[in-house]
Order: sequence, then structure tokens, then C-alpha cells
Amino acid sequence: MTHFSYIIFCLGAFLLSGCATITKGTTQAITLDTPGAPGAQCTLVSEGIGTKVVQRPATLTLDKSQSAISVTCKKECFQDGIGIIASNTETMTAGNLLLGGVIGLGVDAASGAMNKYNANNQIAMVKVSGCQPRLQGT
Repeated sequence: MTHFSYIIFCLGAFLLSGCATITKGTTQAITLDTPGAPGAQCTLVSEGIGTKVVQRPATLTLDKSQSAISVTCKKECFQDGIGIIASNTETMTAGNLLLGGVIGLGVDAASGAMNKYNANNQIAMVKVSGCQPRLQGT
């Protein structure tokens, strides 16, 4: 491969890749907490991640998507906690307009890299007055 061909190959590879895909990746770690309700079980559902069930507190790695994630947390003697983890546009996506063009923007959109979730998420749960948790094994 000649020196000129190598430069053209590298330039083409650079332009065909998305800026956010390279710098931010297609997955993201988030934390989920239910203050005052340790051990609550939370179900996360979206088109982008499917269904995931975690016990809080939890840190999990999710595939990025443009779909918001609905969260429902349950624990005995607490009202269900419900929330949304919104998907926002990653600021790095603007770099595609300068460097990657429409192709880079398309790569980032297809891979989910142009999106991001809130890193720290809290779902409020209210204790039910007078409720006594059942003892394990009874």
C-alpha cells in the first residue's frame, strides 16, 4: 500500500465512524437508588434495553438508546415508586457536523452513541403507615 493510499484509507475510516461512537461509546453506566427504601426491586423497561430487573442500590451498564426507560420499584410496606430515565442527545454529536458529516451522524444514531442517560437516578418510595413487613419464612 502506498503512502497516499494509506492516508486515504485512514481518512475514510475516520469519516465513516461517528464522533460520539468513538469518544463516548455505545454503553453507559448508571446508578439507581430508592432513598429510604433499601432492597427495593426495580424493573427497567424500554425499547432500547428490553426489560431488566435489579435490586437497589444498583449500578448497571446499559446500551444507549433514544428510548426513555420506565422504572417501577416495589418493596413491601412501601408504595410503588415510578419514574423515567430520559434519553438526551450527547453533546459530542455536534462534532459530527464538523468532522464526520452526515455519515458520522448516522453511525452515532444507529449505534445509540449520540444519546445519554442521567448518570444518577433516584426513585421516590413512600412508606405505608402502620404496615409491618412479613417475617421471612412465615
